[in-house]
Amino acid sequence: MHKYERIIYWSENDNKFIVEVPELAGCMADGDTAEQALKNAEVIISEWIETATEIGWEIPQPKGRLMYARKC
Repeated sequence: MHKYERIIYWSENDNKFIVEVPELAGCMADGDTAEQALKNAEVIISEWIETATEIGWEIPQPKGRLMYARKC
């Protein structure tokens, strides 16, 4: 399991749970359940890292926890 922070929320527009991985630009996954979305995120994180490595991007180190949260 990757150690990157994940933000999970319900999207009314998509009618799915969405998982964002803020430390990896554009890295997102979805699923019909929260569990499935998190499982899909693991696959997408691996693919993001693989692609970034192939094109020579620096892979960010996981920061661990969110330092603050802002309610919009």
